[in-house]
This record gives sequence, structure tokens and C-alpha cells, in this order.
Amino acid sequence: MKRCGAVLVLGVLGTGLATGERAQTGTTATLDPVALVRRAVQHRLDAEKSHRPMRYLLLKRDGQRETTKEIIETKDGDVARLIAIDGKPLSTMSDRAELNRLDTLAAFPELQERRHKSELKDAARVDHLMSQLPESELYQMEGIVPCDAGRCYRLSFKPNPRFVPPDIESDLLRGFVGEVWIDQAQERLTRLDAHVVANIDFGFGILGKVNKGGTVVMKQTDVGGNDWELTGLKLKLTGRALMVKALNIQIDEETSHYSPVAPGIGYRDAIQMLKRPETVEPLR
Repeated sequence: MKRCGAVLVLGVLGTGLATGERAQTGTTATLDPVALVRRAVQHRLDAEKSHRPMRYLLLKRDGQRETTKEIIETKDGDVARLIAIDGKPLSTMSDRAELNRLDTLAAFPELQERRHKSELKDAARVDHLMSQLPESELYQMEGIVPCDAGRCYRLSFKPNPRFVPPDIESDLLRGFVGEVWIDQAQERLTRLDAHVVANIDFGFGILGKVNKGGTVVMKQTDVGGNDWELTGLKLKLTGRALMVKALNIQIDEETSHYSPVAPGIGYRDAIQMLKRPETVEPLR
């Protein structure tokens, strides 16, 4: 299962175009930006069908605390082991508690099944939102720029006033502006940076609201074999749920050290692998 991170992952990281980069804009004059975004979204959805399960490290920053987990993707869902806090290995007692947690998970498959169902549900919601990006936004080609993948199309976007959200969750797409980078060679989305320019109401404001000023930053990277993974995510959103409960979503994550594992691996096998962790330096 590819890591979803958050269902609200829709945005872009942007910098000003240099003079040399602007000079290349003419080469994109005949390129339809909406068709390009549609292909990039479709390539993402198609790639999920042939995705190789991976083993990787996840660094999560939460206030003043950093945690590093080693994660293995399996046919039964992701399995994780906490291996470091603030860049330091766990104490003997904490590590033993983590191993006991994994043993409990292996002994009670219903715990993993519940988690897997939640992962699948989140993945479906992300795919649903991503599939609407070509129609929900208005795109403008800004040029071809250097990027981690080599060369990328750089597009700006803003809400499409004619877009009619098909459901409550899709209301989210009405309030973001930003920029998106798409790899020129593979036409895969590599960077996304957006900010909320107006309050976004869900269910006429009864179910919830996202406040103006929030930001979303996402980075995807080819980790080998044309397999693109979410390698960076920063999410800052505030608002209210059901008109009374305050929302304060703060996510800051990075992933690294990707390596493929055997297709069809089960979660119990992954647990045994995690109990023999690879000697990988935690990401700081």
C-alpha cells in the first residue's frame, strides 16, 4: 500500500522563474496544461496497479519531537517499527516495548486488518480527489524549469469557478491556489505547493470549515524503477469540524532509504524483518 500521508494532500512548492527559465516558455506554447495535468494524474493512478512493495524510513516532526520509523509495505497493509526519537536509538526498555507491540500485532491479525481497511479507505479518497484536479482548477503554463527529476513543466493554478464539487470532500478543491511541477520525461507530478486563499466551508459550513491561510507542500520522487513515492509532506491547516471542534492539522514528514521487498509479502513476515532492522542511519 502506498503511503497516503493525509487525505488533504493537494498543493505545490514554488519559486520565481529565472530569466533563462522564462526564455523556454515559448517551447510550451502549444502544450495544453489541462491535458498535461490529466495525463500526470492518470499516470499516478495507473502506476498504483504495478506498484512494488517497499521498505523505507519515515521521519516525522511533531512540535519539538522527531520520530523515525522503519516501514514495510505488505499485501496486508503497512507495518512499522519505531527505531529512533530525536535521531537517537530507542532505550533498551522502549525498544523492548516496541518489539512486544509487534508481537501483539502478529498474534491478533484483526488489528492489522482494521488498519489495512483504514489505509484502503484513505487511498481511495486521495485517488478520488486527485482525479478531479484537471477539472477543479484553472492551469497556466509558466515554463520549463530545472528540478530534482531533471526538467519539469511549471504550472500555476487557481480554483475553477465553474467546477461543481460532486461531494462534500471535494469542496476542499475550491479554495487553493499555487503551483505544480510535472516531470518532463515521465509526466509525473513531482512538487505541489498551495495555500488557502479563502475560507472553505464543508456542507454549507455545518460539517466543517478550513480557514484561510493554510498551506500544503508535497514532494514526489522517483525512488528507482520509475516508482514514484511521496518523499516530503508539510501540511498546516486550521478550521472547525461540526462548527464547534477546532481543527489544527500540522504534518511534517520525510521518507528515505527506499528498497523493494518481495511481492506478496505478508504482514507477519514483515514483522519478522522489522525485528531484524537494517543498519540504516536515521534521517535527520
